[in-house]
Amino acid sequence: MLRNYSNSRTLGDNIRLGTLTAFTAGTINIASLLIFLSFTSNVTGHYAILAAEISKGNWTQVAVVGVWIFLFFFGSFLSNFIVINFNKKSKYFAHSMPLVLEIICLLFVGIYGQFYYQKTLEETEYLVALMLFATGLQNGLTASISNFSVKTTHLTGTTTDLGILLSMFTQKKYRKNGELIGRAKLLMSIMAAYVLGAVFSGLTYYYLEFRVFYVISLCLLTVIGYDAYKIHIRHFNTRYRYSRIYKKPTLLAYLYDKVHGIPKRKEKRTLVFDK
Repeated sequence: MLRNYSNSRTLGDNIRLGTLTAFTAGTINIASLLIFLSFTSNVTGHYAILAAEISKGNWTQVAVVGVWIFLFFFGSFLSNFIVINFNKKSKYFAHSMPLVLEIICLLFVGIYGQFYYQKTLEETEYLVALMLFATGLQNGLTASISNFSVKTTHLTGTTTDLGILLSMFTQKKYRKNGELIGRAKLLMSIMAAYVLGAVFSGLTYYYLEFRVFYVISLCLLTVIGYDAYKIHIRHFNTRYRYSRIYKKPTLLAYLYDKVHGIPKRKEKRTLVFDK
């Protein structure tokens, strides 16, 4: 989900990344709405609030909402900054670090809310700001590594794109286009996962309260851990093949043979240059 970058990503990579991160975005948004009475997975409504406060001349609230919008922007900026500057050194590190930062932010919100939150206005403003920064990190990462194909913290553009695609499918020539069909599958999976995450958050918040942020962090850890698992499996397979080709057995290859058995061959194969 995280290792491949831009045009080298497959549809499966984008669907896996999109569904898991959209689920967490939906969960975050409803949890913040129930706790803080504010949406935190997008800033569309905050722009409207900003304009309304400017028209009223309420400059204190203008500053607060302006900081919220900036933190969402800065989260996206920082996420892509990490990707483009560390991508050559380690794609996995560059693509997982924004999610690690998001997990840290969400864990802080969960721990502070569970043990220290006094429901004051100042606390609410700070925690909402932190959550907007976290969702900005997530949205910036998914958009950056997928060449802007995956955006999971809001559904405005997703709904628009899906409506356009469905109108195109009224013509036969577009229904046979595999790329458009794949795009539609991606968008529908993101929408379904977002709604599922929102429903999950609404049903479980009254039992979990701030502990719902621990569940969200666990989902993000699944995204990070999936690629770590795939990398280790690939490294193991490479070492195993090396040991079989060059007849230099390693401990991992020995254990693999013990579990799966050594494949039997009817006759010994020879290479051309051996003759």
